[in-house]
Amino acid sequence: MAYKIEDTCISCGACAGECPVGCISDGDSKYDIDANSCIDCGACASVCPVDAAKPE
Repeated sequence: MAYKIEDTCISCGACAGECPVGCISDGDSKYDIDANSCIDCGACASVCPVDAAKPE
């Protein structure tokens, strides 16, 4: 199961810096997680100030 970033994302970038496999990128209106590369570690969720990173 991969993580996803919900629409509550404020595009702060905190999650991208914490991802150990670099699968988070800046999207059009929010950050996006490449589900094929996500290792389900939860590092992104632990640093998100608005709780936008959630397991799928």
